Amino acid sequence: MGGSSTGRAFMGSFTSAGGGLGVTVAEVDRNTGALTLLGSSDALPDPSFLALGPGGEALYAVGESAPGSAAAFDVSGDVPALLGPVRPVDADGPTHLALAAGHLVTANYGSGSVTALPVLADGSLGEVSSVVRHEGSGPDSERQEGPHAHQVLPDPSGRWVVAVDLGTDSVRVSALDPATGALEPHGETPLRPGTGPRHLAFHPSGRYAYVLNELVTTLTVCRWDAEAGRPEPLGEVPVLPETEPAGDSYGSVRAYPSEVVVAHDGRFLWTANRGHDSISVLTLDETGEKAALVATVGCGGRWPRDLTLDSSGQWLYAANERSGNVSWFAVDAETGIPQHAGSVEVPAVSCVVLG
Repeated sequence: MGGSSTGRAFMGSFTSAGGGLGVTVAEVDRNTGALTLLGSSDALPDPSFLALGPGGEALYAVGESAPGSAAAFDVSGDVPALLGPVRPVDADGPTHLALAAGHLVTANYGSGSVTALPVLADGSLGEVSSVVRHEGSGPDSERQEGPHAHQVLPDPSGRWVVAVDLGTDSVRVSALDPATGALEPHGETPLRPGTGPRHLAFHPSGRYAYVLNELVTTLTVCRWDAEAGRPEPLGEVPVLPETEPAGDSYGSVRAYPSEVVVAHDGRFLWTANRGHDSISVLTLDETGEKAALVATVGCGGRWPRDLTLDSSGQWLYAANERSGNVSWFAVDAETGIPQHAGSVEVPAVSCVVLG
């Protein structure tokens, strides 16, 4: 960063929706949080989630289609350019991706699987090296008729690849061989049936993991055992005020939590809540084991699909899919409560990644 007052942001959006731009590059004013759009590429259909490579010159995206795909982009300039060929992921509907052990791993919602692809020396992607297919279902017949892997990420120790499966109400852990790209299933931890776990974030200490549920408005707090490669569920905490008997419906609109972010110092946790169109603020105790809801604020749009915190911890960004805008918020250092500071139009936006 070198003390520069500007940085980069990268946004994914659904090209199949009206006006969706694909992968978009923006300049970030670190003093004000403001985004200024620079250029975009629709070379990959429906790039719904992005991950930035080491050094920040390569960006990776999943194409959330059937069949699904993944691609690398050179983002050293203002307009993203494909870096190597678009690769199939041997699955449908990839919704998330992460870099681990020299590979790109994707969570494939449609097929209920996780895929690994090698990252080559020039930053481009090789062909699929491994696919792990999940099995199982949950009590919600419409959303949990089968497995639906929604997120994948490395654990803080770098030893494990962790996948969150909405369809089977479970967190699955695999080992990834850096030499061969083989994913080896290690274990599966069940969560409460019908919760529909969507995304997970780790505490900075690496000792706790927070699983945000989509089918109920709760957060499952887990102790993370890096040695054993296993999360231990400790309990659930509400992420929205229980204004309705079930705590999940607000007027005629049901709430669907989407993303969870933890403060760099481990004092706060934020969730994005679609339907309720809000950002929730939870405090964490000194250990990270206990979370408590303290406030909700408007997300600055409709249907917040993603949240991202900048490296300073001062600015929080929300990708509001249905209103087609990215909003930014100044985070109060004492309370953790975000204050809306501005927004920029990005049609059908689904995620924001900061460089």
